[in-house]
Amino acid sequence: MSTIAFYDTNSQDFFDSTVNADVSGLYQPFITHLPAKARVLDAGCGSGRDSKAFIDLGFNVTSIDASAELAKAASEYIGQNVAVCTFDEIDTALKFDGIWACASLLHVEVNALPNTFNILANTLVEGGVFYCSFKYGDQERNHNGRFFSDANEVRLQQWLSQTPLDIERTWITTDVRPGRDSEQWLNAILIKITQ
Repeated sequence: MSTIAFYDTNSQDFFDSTVNADVSGLYQPFITHLPAKARVLDAGCGSGRDSKAFIDLGFNVTSIDASAELAKAASEYIGQNVAVCTFDEIDTALKFDGIWACASLLHVEVNALPNTFNILANTLVEGGVFYCSFKYGDQERNHNGRFFSDANEVRLQQWLSQTPLDIERTWITTDVRPGRDSEQWLNAILIKITQ
């Protein structure tokens, strides 16, 4: 089963387990870089939890997810359409002030990540901000029907070396979901620089 098929099959369970997870502490380092009414892409929005938070903050949010079932659930939750597409299918004519990729890029294979970062960066305005998070580590693995690329600071730097994205800061957090407090996450704020 592919990772997308996993989310299609388990969309309700995943929605229920993530929609109320309090990750609001992650928002501040991202939104401090955004202008009022910023255009934000929630790339791999899952339940729509973060899209809803950004909409409530007055941002103009575009949400995408590769899982049609999750996109449907998220659309109902946030009250606007979530486009079903992969990162590679994003319309690069769109322009965003910020990209939010919370626990989503970790499903892209390591050898494809540099290109994926470039595709998404093409939709960012100069000086735009890009948040991403990965499970902390240095391996690729399949776990419970899903594929993961883990990241540490060194791996992230390698993936970004051929992109217009500079790491402004990284920090490590603990999973906020019940029973997951042994899991660590690498969070990063990236800024699009002039090429």
